[in-house]
Amino acid sequence: MENQHETLVHGVVVRGVGVQPDTKCAHYASEKDIIAIKFPCCNTYYPCHACHEAVANHKATVWPNDQFREKAVLCGHCGHELSIQDYLEANNTCPSCFASFNPGCSRHYHLYFSMA
Repeated sequence: MENQHETLVHGVVVRGVGVQPDTKCAHYASEKDIIAIKFPCCNTYYPCHACHEAVANHKATVWPNDQFREKAVLCGHCGHELSIQDYLEANNTCPSCFASFNPGCSRHYHLYFSMA
C-alpha cells in the first residue's frame, strides 16, 4: 500500500505501527493478539490504542454503549467483523473461526468502549 502505516488485513485497511497480516503490531504481538478495533473518531481500524496514538493526527474517542451493535472489531485470523457487543460476549474467541483472542485485552476496554 502507499502508506507505510497501512496494511490490508483480509481486504480491510488497518493502520498502525508494524501491522502484520493478522493484525499483530509493534506493541502487541502474541499469537492471540489478532484483533483490530475500529475507532469511532476516524472510522478506522487499528490493532491497539498505542497504534492510534502513534499514527492518527487526533485524539482517540471511545465507543458509546448505545453504539455497541456497530461492527467495530476485526478478527485478524479470518477477517470476520464483529459488533462490539458480540466481541464483548465472545469469551475471547472468534464466533466465526474459533481463533482465540487475548483475554488480557479486557484490561484496555476502557480505552475503546464506554463501560459505564
